[in-house]
Amino acid sequence: MPMKWNDRLDGLNDFPFRRLAQLLAGKTPGAPPFDLSIGEPKHAPPALLATTIAEESANWNRYPPMAGTAAFREAAAGWMIRRFGLPEAALDPERHIVPLAGTKEGLFMLPQIVTPDVSRFGGRPVVLVPNPVYSTYVGAATIAGAEPIYLRADAASGFLPDLDQLEPAVLDRTSACFICTPANPQGAVADLAYLRRLVRLARTHGFLLIVDECYAEIFDREPPASGLNAALAEGGDFSNVVTMHSLSKRSSAPGLRSGFVAGDSEVLSRFLRLRAYGAAVQPMPLMAAATALWRDDAHVESNRLAYRRKFDLAAKRLQGRFDFFRPAGGFFLWLNVAETGLSGEAAALKLWCEAGVKVLPGSYLAVTDTNGINPGRDYLRVALVHEEGMIDAALERIAQTL
Repeated sequence: MPMKWNDRLDGLNDFPFRRLAQLLAGKTPGAPPFDLSIGEPKHAPPALLATTIAEESANWNRYPPMAGTAAFREAAAGWMIRRFGLPEAALDPERHIVPLAGTKEGLFMLPQIVTPDVSRFGGRPVVLVPNPVYSTYVGAATIAGAEPIYLRADAASGFLPDLDQLEPAVLDRTSACFICTPANPQGAVADLAYLRRLVRLARTHGFLLIVDECYAEIFDREPPASGLNAALAEGGDFSNVVTMHSLSKRSSAPGLRSGFVAGDSEVLSRFLRLRAYGAAVQPMPLMAAATALWRDDAHVESNRLAYRRKFDLAAKRLQGRFDFFRPAGGFFLWLNVAETGLSGEAAALKLWCEAGVKVLPGSYLAVTDTNGINPGRDYLRVALVHEEGMIDAALERIAQTL
């Protein structure tokens, strides 16, 4: 008898980086290579990360609690209160915070607890995702049994999903909605009014709003608001809203695999029940290091300033070309290369073969809509994650080659 497979896996596309590897396979870089394709922070993490892990080494032989330590939850809640101005009385570390082994885990699992079975729902549920999109959102929707519906987020809509395109019939089928602010790849920030509108939609139509705020500490001028600010402004509680937070970008510690989800206590209670069956739990020494990082804000400011200097370099090299704009948050450039007569994919291939610069074609981050339009077709995503000298040299190559 042949093997039985989960057919939902067939609905998953290749991750963008696999597609990029296929595009560049067998191609020799035209110069010593610079890799600006992956959003993996290269700034040195603060020293307290390593020292805390060393100090906590006696705890490697302890199973960590599924809900994390009280110290971690208190540190995470304390950071949210400082960073977003949330009322201390509104955010209970015991009810409103759950640690994650990286936010990807939570992003992938949360739709599974709110997406009902089709037979009970009267039709296939929907998960709303921005387009361009982080592939994990699509995978989460697909494995949960929902239909991903892509909300175009292009220059015309300020690079945020156009909420006016949503019809009530679709909203009534929606089980979850993903929004990333600051957005990957465009760097757009959803203001409080936009987030409040999403909260109203979530509560009116009975779905979970998942606000991915992993870039919230990397901003150019104004600190972005949180989905929890909007939730409180729309009724004084966190119902129907969760937000995702990570140390990967904030503290340049992607290898630590530490984050947390905050918000609706009923959602988090059910999420903990699901996590108990299959989630990875962060070891105690790593959780202690994460606790120390959430308590410290000084290293975050120096990290933020380093990214601002790199955006200064980008403005100097690229201003007036490729529809260059200085993003409000995040650490990516979203460059429109249509002026070159090339698609983003062709431009990425040219940059690698002629200049040794690896960047990600925007079309790999987006989905072609029913009108045959891929909102990332003409774009490149450039990750400003390396030290300033390398970034400046790479941007000069991009300007000269294209």
